[in-house]
Amino acid sequence: MGYSKWIGGALGWSFGGPIGAIIGVAIGSMIDSMSNGQVDTFSGQHKRQKPYGQSVYNTRPGDFEVSLLVLASIVIKADGKQDQRELDFVRKQFVSMYGKERANQAFRLFKNIAKQKNISTRQVCLQIRQMMDHPSRLQLIHFLFGIAQADGLVTSDEEQQISLMAGYLGISSMDYESIKAMFYKSSDNAYKILEIEPSASVDEIKTAYRKMAKKYHPDKVIHLGDAHKKGAEEKFRQVQEAYEHIQKERGF
Repeated sequence: MGYSKWIGGALGWSFGGPIGAIIGVAIGSMIDSMSNGQVDTFSGQHKRQKPYGQSVYNTRPGDFEVSLLVLASIVIKADGKQDQRELDFVRKQFVSMYGKERANQAFRLFKNIAKQKNISTRQVCLQIRQMMDHPSRLQLIHFLFGIAQADGLVTSDEEQQISLMAGYLGISSMDYESIKAMFYKSSDNAYKILEIEPSASVDEIKTAYRKMAKKYHPDKVIHLGDAHKKGAEEKFRQVQEAYEHIQKERGF
């Protein structure tokens, strides 16, 4: 199976703009490194529905996967090094999402993307923001924190990079802090996950839980396919656990 057959067949909008250029360089590097010529090119197997620069929220699995590869490559270099535990986490996640064969191909592409220098975080994120729906962008941030935490610690450099990405992606500060709180331990994390203050009333807590359960429900990203179902379910589970923790703490 050629690399473009699993990426190119699903891509809707990444064949243009900065992401298209990054993927093109990465695939070119793989072609150069393989003597048997098994890596084929995109060759028009996918067409964007609108030119790069025009918003079109029709995110498909391939769009999400390519965005994930590019952003993950930036985060994993944020602290100036590529920790093997982070690389292993990425590979493990790819295997769980795509299966071994496809994951191996995705990981090879990921490593070639990670070798590129001077990738513009702003340009990449703005393209994703223009083309990707909000629930999918939230899912990207959740996955990126998982990568950063894979070596046991989210460094300040990694957190700053993800925060920068979230801003460019149009993620509100409250949504960002909600997802971030899922990867840290502190006394008020449950409240942060539900996007409320510790002083919130019982009625406000219940309202916040219903709102967040709706926002993070796995059905919001069902269009991304079964490969990303587990990550969506994890966010939803953490919202439930946060609510249950507050219920127990406040006794209602």
